[in-house]
Amino acid sequence: MSRTELLLGEEKVQNLIDKNVLIAGLGGVGGICAEMIARAGVGSMTIVDGDVVDLSNCNRQIPALHSSEKKLKAEVMAERLKDINPALNLTVISHFIKEEKTISLVESQQYDYAADCIDTLSPKVWFIKACVDRNIPIVSSLGAGGKVDPLRIEITDISKSYKCNLARYVRKYLHKAGIKTGVQVVFSPEDVDQSRIIETEKAYPKKSIIGTISYMPAVFGCVVASVVIRGLYDK
Repeated sequence: MSRTELLLGEEKVQNLIDKNVLIAGLGGVGGICAEMIARAGVGSMTIVDGDVVDLSNCNRQIPALHSSEKKLKAEVMAERLKDINPALNLTVISHFIKEEKTISLVESQQYDYAADCIDTLSPKVWFIKACVDRNIPIVSSLGAGGKVDPLRIEITDISKSYKCNLARYVRKYLHKAGIKTGVQVVFSPEDVDQSRIIETEKAYPKKSIIGTISYMPAVFGCVVASVVIRGLYDK
């Protein structure tokens, strides 16, 4: 932690060591987000993802290698995070979360911050609502697919997000739950070429697949991690 301490000072580094973060989703955004939070020195983390590595993930996801094909992303990431920081207090949950599982997850520990990197609408909304209802600070990543310009990425309240299909649906369902503001999001208003989205049953539980580029989900993940880290070291 010597280089981080040189930048932030001993007190802020100790603040990070003392904190506990929940990260849901370990794909293109969540994998790098988890890694950046671990490298910053956060002492306790819970990572959640029920998916396995597919070779189509290799263009953008930290856990995706030919050697990790068909392995659980959560387990691949757990091994990597513990190799980065063997002292990390790590809880690994290798299943998808929804409805009642979401409630038990957010109530299982005392979390100082949550990062929503889920890319499926219903579990995403459930997770955000569960955190908001329990006053767990949360930052949510919206749509990184179909985007190529990292300089268009913004950090804002969800009520101020625009020109993002995922943001529109998340806002809609959160509104039904009585949540209109108070959720930080990372999003991009960059236009998406709709011809780069295909509907397919192979994407289950999602209904479509959208084109992606190597760096864009990673930049989203780093920005999400920055929100978490900066929010924690000043507490």
